[in-house]
Amino acid sequence: MSPDLPSGLSTREAASRLTASGPNRPVPDARGRRWRRWLGPLSDPMVALLLVAAPTYWAIGETSDAIVALVALAPIIAVGWVLEQRAERTLERLRALTAPTALVIRDGVQARVPTEDLVPGDLLVLREGDIVPADGDVVSSTQLMIDEAALTGESLPVAKTDQPDECAVFAGTTVLSGRAFALVTVTGPATRYGQVGTLLATVRTGHTPLQRALARLVGALAVVAAVFCVAVVLAELLHGGSWGDAIIAGVSLAIAAIPEEFSMVYSLYLALGAWRLTRSNALVRRLPAVETLGSTTVICTDKTGTLTQGRLTVDSVWPASDAIGADELLRAAVLACEPAPFDPLDIAIAEYARHQAMDVDALHSGAFVADWPFDPVDKYLTHVWRIEGATEVVAKGAMEGVLRRSISDPSTSARVLKEHDRLAGEGRRIVAVAGGVVAGGPGVDRSADESGLCLLGLVAFSDPVREGVPEALAACREAGVRVIMITGDHPATAHAVAEGLNLPHDVGGVDLIATGDDLDAADATEMDRLVATANIFARTRPEQKHLIVDALRRRGDVVAMTGDGINDAPALREADIGVAMGQRGTDVAREASAMVLVDDNFATIVAAVRDGRRIFDNLVRAFAYLIAFHPPLLFAALIIPVLGQPLLLLPVHLVLLEILLHPVVSLVFQADPPDADVMHRPPRPVGDALRLRSMWRPYAVGLVLAAGLIAEYLFALAADWPVEQARALGFATLLAAQPFLLLGTRSPERPWWRRDGPVTGTLVVVLIVLAAATVAVVELGPLARLLQLEAFHPRAWTVVVAVAAACTMWIEPFKRPGRAVPRRSRPGLRGASAGRRAPARPAGYAR
Repeated sequence: MSPDLPSGLSTREAASRLTASGPNRPVPDARGRRWRRWLGPLSDPMVALLLVAAPTYWAIGETSDAIVALVALAPIIAVGWVLEQRAERTLERLRALTAPTALVIRDGVQARVPTEDLVPGDLLVLREGDIVPADGDVVSSTQLMIDEAALTGESLPVAKTDQPDECAVFAGTTVLSGRAFALVTVTGPATRYGQVGTLLATVRTGHTPLQRALARLVGALAVVAAVFCVAVVLAELLHGGSWGDAIIAGVSLAIAAIPEEFSMVYSLYLALGAWRLTRSNALVRRLPAVETLGSTTVICTDKTGTLTQGRLTVDSVWPASDAIGADELLRAAVLACEPAPFDPLDIAIAEYARHQAMDVDALHSGAFVADWPFDPVDKYLTHVWRIEGATEVVAKGAMEGVLRRSISDPSTSARVLKEHDRLAGEGRRIVAVAGGVVAGGPGVDRSADESGLCLLGLVAFSDPVREGVPEALAACREAGVRVIMITGDHPATAHAVAEGLNLPHDVGGVDLIATGDDLDAADATEMDRLVATANIFARTRPEQKHLIVDALRRRGDVVAMTGDGINDAPALREADIGVAMGQRGTDVAREASAMVLVDDNFATIVAAVRDGRRIFDNLVRAFAYLIAFHPPLLFAALIIPVLGQPLLLLPVHLVLLEILLHPVVSLVFQADPPDADVMHRPPRPVGDALRLRSMWRPYAVGLVLAAGLIAEYLFALAADWPVEQARALGFATLLAAQPFLLLGTRSPERPWWRRDGPVTGTLVVVLIVLAAATVAVVELGPLARLLQLEAFHPRAWTVVVAVAAACTMWIEPFKRPGRAVPRRSRPGLRGASAGRRAPARPAGYAR
């Protein structure tokens, strides 16, 4: 270490400062309010009702029922806690994706410490490939180049020195080349990186349409339940019942009226859907995103690394003249690369040279005389080498910058420019290469070193399309989901990539490609026109993604947006589904997102949309099953006490049905595969999220089943059956109706025996369990006594099955397949032309 550098902090001083400044966590820890999340399940309405029922049972001497009511609390609370723990583990997994340690000078020697232990005053050692862990000032550097795109959106690398106006480095940026020592000035949430993360942590995300619909349904039924509870309690007292019996009757009605299992089944489906998506490389951070996927109408996606592999490969080398060989051009390009490359472009050149049997390591073993850094204005860099006694100078970069510093005749320059435009029009990235020999003392003056350069030719690069992406885009078109490509590349490059992907982007031969300049100049009306017609946005900055998302959502679209940088975070938060990249994404982007793509692949998003539609379809069928089953519970709890008869269903029966049986039976729907047309129909509308108005069949079935159940129970009482036997008859009928309801709601549009879907293993198991449970609750003595039931005559089982079948299967002959939903026109190709046509000549060099 140079004697001019600080010796760094002592271990004792660092520990003292850590206590004062706190850990270096740029993104706030989500665990600060853990106690609220642990107590959250206790606010569940079913929990409150059971906490009333249990002591009431105890007070009237029904000890066993009190114990059962308390035991029933366990699954409700457990589900809430399990979901919270799962979310916590997901966050920990995301944090583990970031660099965990930093190299610092402590006690005068280099030491590697956890990034959380960095404090102001630490001396950082930065090397090529490092992620800067805190804000600081460079105190010494050698050709340091920083990629600040994740923070600023600027794609060009930034040179850093120890000069006051260019010494600042920021957390979350990446060292592209060189090395440096930097003094930490700010850590944690106070860094620029952390300020964005802190802001995002304070933003509350809205509820999905389905969540709002469920909340309205439960709220409305809760009001109805409160009114009827009072009526039932008064009716019980007027019929001479005790206060204990009256409270139990009121609690029974409340449990029957509030569809507690709706929220439980909803959470269960989303949790299982998130688990399924995780196996497909989509990590879900917020469970409602699983449901929202099914209604996505627009996917806004990055190009590089999402639609393409994000891995540059050399496509071709083109010498500037016949006198220059391809090997000479390639050799110069290798010498213009770093000896141990980190930049993707340098890696691509080195790999191509090795494939051409060139000894790259031998070339780089020469004496490195000078490394003139990347010029951000002319976009080129220069290396000077001493090889076998000769001093060679090589430069590579943008066509314009290299050409201005090269010796070439006008005809050669025109020929090179023409080839450059042709390659750019095909979507290639192009690097111009020049070389020469240095006379005099090299490495002292850059202009002198570059005075003898001769243009050698061009190296063209391609970024291959990811496997499966064209098929995924075709699936989106078929499903009515519009795809918008957003890129910082030149419009010509974006056009060529769109052509290769068959991404719709023109009408009448005119490219509908909008640019970042278009967005800057657009007012609200023009912005709406741009997002309605352009499927490609080129030369855009990350912060402009937010404008695009906002305009799309104003049109009523449900938007999924991909992003990886810190500046992408507002757009990810604004979108209905923010999708962060797992491999190249920043921590702030992941924290702002609802879903993380572990493989950074667009095809994974489309697979998630497919699964989101499957989950929603199956969830609606599960809700239809629950809706059909609630009228018997509600009307039995309301009418029978008003008539002065003993309760048919006690709270313990309702708890078993709503908390245990219904969620288990609902697993049958969750296991069903997607419909054959799941990706051949438009996205579902976000209005009427529960589709309650179209569920007249389950309502009708439920009302008929309620009438049959109440009539059966009252008939048994009128025939002088003991209450426990009459109750067992009714409870067994309810259980026997489950298989018929299950089969009917799995096939909403046609009779269940004509359903095309397969018979799943889950369906077989659940049907067997239902049959066994129906018999066990009546015939198994200890269980029957616990439920206050008594076995009836075996011949009555025919009545049970007959009533259950007749009250549920009557609807099947009336089912008819619904009319096919009309296809949308191709998304994104309607309306007037917008944006600019891609210019004929694109810019050249893009790092």
